[in-house]
Amino acid sequence: MKNPIQTEHAPAALGPYSQAIEINGLIFCSGQIGLEPASGKLVEGGIEAETRHVLENIRAILAAAGLTLADVVSTTIFLIDLKDFEAVNHVYSEHFGAPYPARSTVQAAALPRGARIEIAAVASRSAA
Repeated sequence: MKNPIQTEHAPAALGPYSQAIEINGLIFCSGQIGLEPASGKLVEGGIEAETRHVLENIRAILAAAGLTLADVVSTTIFLIDLKDFEAVNHVYSEHFGAPYPARSTVQAAALPRGARIEIAAVASRSAA
């Protein structure tokens, strides 16, 4: 059975989807952009600020499920410009430790609200 996960500490869904869904001990977090939950506005400060806020949004969703970033087993990163790859890696490494989640990174033509980055994550109750 699918269990939706919802928190006011992360941005509300911009469409007909859940912030996350849990099934069989896996938590599938929908892609997050750097929106501030209270204002619904994209954070300012460039790719590093957006990346930090994206990861904070994912952290908040996982916390609503009783998990942490240490439980993440896979991420998918969408970037508007692959030239931001190094800056994203720097911030990413501040939030994840070894063993790092499996990861894919792709360049996208556009993201919602003019975001430069979106990250989707999968976490497992048995990961840590």
